[in-house]
Amino acid sequence: MHRQFPMAALLAVAAWAAAPAMAADKTELQQLQQQIDAMRQDYEARLKALEARLRQAEAALAASAPAPVSDPAGAAERASARPAPAAVPAELPAAPATPAAPTAANAFNPAIALVLSGSYASLSRDPDHYRFTGFLTGSEIGPGVQGFSLGESELTISASVDPWFYGSLSVALEADNSASVEEAFVQTTALPAGLSLKAGRFLSGIGYLNDKHAHTWAFVDQPLVYQAFLEGQLRQDGLQLRALLPTEQYVELGAELGAAGPFPSGGSNGNRPAAAALYAHTGGDVGVSQNWRAGLSYLWAKANDRESWDFDRDGNSVTSSFDGHSRMLIVDGVWKWAPDGNPQRRNLTLQGEYMRRVESGSLSYDIASAATSDHFSATQSGWYAQGVYQFMPAWRVGLRYDRLNIGDVDAGSNVGNLFVPDHSPTRATLMLEWAPSEFSRVRLQYANDRARYDLTDHQFIVQYQVSLGAHGAHGY
Repeated sequence: MHRQFPMAALLAVAAWAAAPAMAADKTELQQLQQQIDAMRQDYEARLKALEARLRQAEAALAASAPAPVSDPAGAAERASARPAPAAVPAELPAAPATPAAPTAANAFNPAIALVLSGSYASLSRDPDHYRFTGFLTGSEIGPGVQGFSLGESELTISASVDPWFYGSLSVALEADNSASVEEAFVQTTALPAGLSLKAGRFLSGIGYLNDKHAHTWAFVDQPLVYQAFLEGQLRQDGLQLRALLPTEQYVELGAELGAAGPFPSGGSNGNRPAAAALYAHTGGDVGVSQNWRAGLSYLWAKANDRESWDFDRDGNSVTSSFDGHSRMLIVDGVWKWAPDGNPQRRNLTLQGEYMRRVESGSLSYDIASAATSDHFSATQSGWYAQGVYQFMPAWRVGLRYDRLNIGDVDAGSNVGNLFVPDHSPTRATLMLEWAPSEFSRVRLQYANDRARYDLTDHQFIVQYQVSLGAHGAHGY
């Protein structure tokens, strides 16, 4: 007991000394709790005041809205009671989601996107004489005009109509003050089994680049094979059905029916469709830094009095007319790399497409004067390969090589008139781009163009693009 007493005494002294500190800590905790309670009450009071002001503002807005002229069936009450869909991005994702409920302020306002574009081009050859000699092409080919040009601007208006449909309109505004409808379609958003149906005018889903709008291209212009075989891009006036399969790997199937008119069809085909397309796309990830996509497409078109522009053996411009069938096979592939899957600082994209076109029918050569007609058949092909590397934020460099193969051409009795030289058009293009944000870019491009027979065109182009308004994410 004598040896335990000092220890007990020490514990008693320690407890007596700690009592005031414990009391102080308890007092401080009570004060903190009181402060938290006061802040919570103040926050709730302010929140209730803001909610009251919001209700007053909504009531005032509803009172100031003009009354309908007539509504015998009570449509206005039903419309105000039914939630209207919110605006959605200008470009739909592959698998559209159910539209979210809108706010009262923008319930009926569609998303509006405007892309402004302009350029300055220095060309060593006259672009008015640009032709792919030996190929039946449309008129929309070549590098464009020389000097300063407003370029093509694009206005897009889009919105969800209701939980079942989405609509979009894209208008191209040209430098000559003309306007053309690029796309105007209605698309379903709630079909089962990954199905999506589109009706109206739309960019076809064949290949890889065809359904990409101009402001998403990595270069100023389209590859030569797109210009020669599709007059830049194929637009369909008709129906498109897509199916996203419920598989672990990405697999998409598509089918289209289109009316006559857009190249490579032409003229009128009565009540029957003049173009049909089938395609399949698949892809996936390779680790966390790489992904890929590959596709196979088939296009059939019926040509009726389809005009094409070319040069005769003396270098004179002639216009011919083709009647027959055009069939094309397209193989495309894309590979993308970004460190750890983050493309913000560095990324690399490699892509390429191969097209093979077979046309058979009759050709009326030089319809303005000679108008000699005979059978015509041609098996021709073309391809391009390109790489674009973002080496630091906001800066990209790109390299592209194009080639068209003259192939086999049988012009019948017009073989003496139609100039088909042993020449395969080629072009090499280098691009440097500065994009300080996702809404603006300035691009410098040089191309060594040998598309015309026995001519080399040195093309220097400076381009700017800016995007205004709501603009959705671009496709893969």
